[in-house]
Amino acid sequence: MRSKLGLTAGIAMLAGASPALAQAAATGAVDTGDTAWILTSSALVLLMTMPGLTLFYGGLVRAKNFLSVLVQVGAIAAIASTLWIIVGYTLAFGSVTSGWIGAGNAWMLIGTGQLLHGELGISERTFALFQLTFAAITPALMVGAWVDRARFGWVVGFSALWSLIVYAPVAHWVWGQGWLATKMGTLDFAGGIVVHTTAGVSALVAALLLGRRQGFPKTLMLPHSPSLTMAGAALLWVGWFGFNGGSALAASDDAASAIINTHVAASVAALAWLLIERFTVGKPTSVGFATGAIAGLATVTPAAGYISPGAAMLLGVIAAAGCYPMIQLVKQKLKIDDSLDVFAVHGVGGIMGSLLLAVFISPSLGGTGYAEGFGMANQLVAQAVGVGVVALYSAIASAVIAVMVSLFFPMRVSEDAEREGLDITSHGERAWELD
Repeated sequence: MRSKLGLTAGIAMLAGASPALAQAAATGAVDTGDTAWILTSSALVLLMTMPGLTLFYGGLVRAKNFLSVLVQVGAIAAIASTLWIIVGYTLAFGSVTSGWIGAGNAWMLIGTGQLLHGELGISERTFALFQLTFAAITPALMVGAWVDRARFGWVVGFSALWSLIVYAPVAHWVWGQGWLATKMGTLDFAGGIVVHTTAGVSALVAALLLGRRQGFPKTLMLPHSPSLTMAGAALLWVGWFGFNGGSALAASDDAASAIINTHVAASVAALAWLLIERFTVGKPTSVGFATGAIAGLATVTPAAGYISPGAAMLLGVIAAAGCYPMIQLVKQKLKIDDSLDVFAVHGVGGIMGSLLLAVFISPSLGGTGYAEGFGMANQLVAQAVGVGVVALYSAIASAVIAVMVSLFFPMRVSEDAEREGLDITSHGERAWELD
């Protein structure tokens, strides 16, 4: 099976290869079909961020903060994309040295135009573009933790540093032939660890440091537009086909399998969430359907290319059964204002999927099988170490970055600004002029 793990080995070899070897690799024929699929997948992942994530989050907040969510997600995606081109890509996928961070051989994407990776028919620049869209959406996911109260300058500064200090190194450890992949054997098909664990844990830390919104948890803060949330979730669902299917890095049966697993996990999770709501709150809701689908998508992501459709269905059930009570625990029991449930859905979903990959990858369950010398126990240890290390690093680094940036930009807006709404106080606009 062709996966990111195999591809990044090829990247490391070619990035550190001699000019003669690199030139020889570059003489191979680019597969136009594979290239077209990865370019399409890149567009689909960007669709997840803008407009998918903006509408999903925007519909969940109160009307007076709708535009602020859109601006924050857009600004984060823009700055993360720019930094990825300048230095982020080479930190994540540059030449392997110690296994902790990539070398600076590909800053500004220098020398990436013609190289081919391993046996795949795409250029390194095509791969860099695809990975850029992952680097853009990951910090944007954290917006859901601090809506209604975070100062825009702090959001931009924190997210910029986070993309270089947290995201790029973790991407190298897992996908860039770094130490978690090579020494531990940790697997992550499309981002359960690299994307969802980092963003989910960091979002929880940010929510704790920012403190609760005024009125939380006693004041009911209902979504101002569930219809926009449903539309955003639908765009995320479709875009996720590129997120997971594109991670096969070829227009192949592997991509088809990943997309099937992605779709069925989201479908089952959304239906299971509705069933849980029916028995707990009395009515199935549109927001519940959307949230359940996202939970299923996050949970299946690390395993999408390694498991069978039956296992993906089970992951969908597990996603709903695990993420739903976690929302109640975080908000109602612990009183942590992770406003739009970034940790409970993305973080917990990504962690569960990353750990359960060790079970469902088993050939006896229709999975692709373990690496040589590995069994279920070995793989579970590898996954647990990967999740644990990344979660701990993300938490500590995010806390340090948040405090550092707050020395220049206060984390929160004033109480008056929060009451009036960030749309008008931070951006001088209103989302809806109804007069």
